[in-house]
Amino acid sequence: MPDDGKSRKRPAKAEAPVRPPAAFRRADAAHFPGSSVHASLASEIGLRIVRGDYPPGAILPNEAKWSETFNVSRSAVREAIKMLMAKSLLASRPKIGSWVEPKERWNLLDRDVLAWYATAPDREAFLRTVQEFRHIIEPEASAFAAMRRSDEQMAEISQACREMGEAATLQERTRADTRFHLAILRASGNDLLVPLGVLIESALDHLFVFVTREHSDQRRAQSLHEAIEKNIRLRRPGAARNAVHRLLANTDDVIGRSRR
Repeated sequence: MPDDGKSRKRPAKAEAPVRPPAAFRRADAAHFPGSSVHASLASEIGLRIVRGDYPPGAILPNEAKWSETFNVSRSAVREAIKMLMAKSLLASRPKIGSWVEPKERWNLLDRDVLAWYATAPDREAFLRTVQEFRHIIEPEASAFAAMRRSDEQMAEISQACREMGEAATLQERTRADTRFHLAILRASGNDLLVPLGVLIESALDHLFVFVTREHSDQRRAQSLHEAIEKNIRLRRPGAARNAVHRLLANTDDVIGRSRR
């Protein structure tokens, strides 16, 4: 049944206090160019929501309070709130103000929301969520890639795999790792996976940084990626699927060891 705005219960929680971070204190407000003030403010508020400073149902400070706290215009506050409403983190109603929506309504496939989610205190939950998503998507995507990939797509996958092995820094390796997995999604030939891969790019970046930093056996990690590359190149869908399962199991083990 469509939500006409009357059936939804109004939030009853008290207004949450404002705690301005260093990046937005008045003395620092001039560091943000006019065109990006509302985006910077939306990022700050969004991060607070995702990490639990403003739990679902909490009423946010009004425009005047945000404006005074961060030394920005009310129009910038208004635009920031609109951005967060578009990401389904907030809802708003006249005479009530803006409040935090339940987590199940958040658009977790939005790039910004994923980035905020990745920096929230409960990193373990975030890593598990990303891994579960990979278990659902990547084995079959790799099998499809083995059947459907073009020569150009194969070259992209092979290059990313090679650059992983040659990387001199953590950042270079994690970026190549992300390119490798996104290239496989594109090579799967499924149009729905392409935008999905782009959306989770930031989530993969955070996961791979963690795994690469924690993993003491980079040779094994590289060999697991090379097995995926080889089986896609040789057009072996079943073997490619199994190779991805082995890689994911290895990553699960890394996350489990860090938790223990």
